[in-house]
Amino acid sequence: MTIGRVWRVAAAFMAATAVIMGAVAAHLPIERFGLPEGRDIVREAVQMQMWHALALLALGMGLRTPSRLQALAGCMMLPGIMLFCGALYVTAFSGHHLGSVAPTGGSLLICSWVLLGVGFLARHD
Repeated sequence: MTIGRVWRVAAAFMAATAVIMGAVAAHLPIERFGLPEGRDIVREAVQMQMWHALALLALGMGLRTPSRLQALAGCMMLPGIMLFCGALYVTAFSGHHLGSVAPTGGSLLICSWVLLGVGFLARHD
């Protein structure tokens, strides 16, 4: 399986999960959240997850032969989504913060975008 196909498959499942979590946030009674602002936290996670799922999908569809930097960017984006959004979901539903999990995921996402940009700058096509 090519890296582009992995990204496309992962992006599709990430997008599906984002839609599911959006529905949960919209329909779950507020008292089922672990924090009063739990619904808002889930909405933020859904937005971040969906935007990055679409970016990963575009990356998987648009690059036949990604550079090493672009490949690294895509490979960092997937765990970044999972760590960042997953930590927000846990916080929203349980009320417990997972320490540095969300910031670590966010840092991976930031780095993936920087690497992607540098990878595009370095390409000569």
